[in-house]
Amino acid sequence: MDVVIVEDERPSADRLRRMISKCEGNIEVAAIIDSVKSGSDWFKENSPPDLMFLDIQLSDGTAFDLLNEISAKPPIIFTTAYDQYAIKAFKFNSVDYLLKPLNQQELEKALEKFYSMESIEPAEISDFGSIDRIITGDFKRRFLVKIGEQYQKVEVDQIAYFQYDCGLTYIFCPDGKKYPIDHTLDSLENMLHPLEFFRINRKSLVSIKAIDQIHSYFNSRLLLKLNPRTDEDPIVSRDRVGGFKRWMDL
Repeated sequence: MDVVIVEDERPSADRLRRMISKCEGNIEVAAIIDSVKSGSDWFKENSPPDLMFLDIQLSDGTAFDLLNEISAKPPIIFTTAYDQYAIKAFKFNSVDYLLKPLNQQELEKALEKFYSMESIEPAEISDFGSIDRIITGDFKRRFLVKIGEQYQKVEVDQIAYFQYDCGLTYIFCPDGKKYPIDHTLDSLENMLHPLEFFRINRKSLVSIKAIDQIHSYFNSRLLLKLNPRTDEDPIVSRDRVGGFKRWMDL
């Protein structure tokens, strides 16, 4: 198995290579990359590795700058010193993460997890679009809604879920109040923190705080009980069940 290490501190990269050499299996370090530029050049000239160990901060940018340059993204294990909250995003959008300073036992567990996920297509475990924003906290904090001739602000942490109905999108709050807004669910997905809100189907985007109960439903779907209650209990569509379970289990 070929792996690539992306790390701009050479002592850290060498240490990780030595740790990898102690792991079971035939693992070959194909390259050690120390920058966005060198990484972009390497991936243009070589086939993607089976796995990439990826540091976040590089000498000339970030890991996300490099990922934007790579067309065929391999599965990734992040190596990071970021705090626990940001790490949840790495866990959700990668094979696993290793918190610096690196630990041999944790490395071996991460590799075991990778081996168990080999049948999963990389696209399913490499959705990196929102991680950079999670680190910076660049998400919408409030909405301005119109009530008659007045306007009122609604804080995002006061919102239970969003629903699309008859051509309009509505905010639903825990007190049962609802407000129409001029946003589609597609646009809201990009505005809201992905660890707090999840698009369960084409008509509903829910806050994790609003989920009271989760039930199995026919055809491999899930039925949710939300607070406040909805007219019809929302169903997690079949193609979103896997992502929903990972989101709930972070």
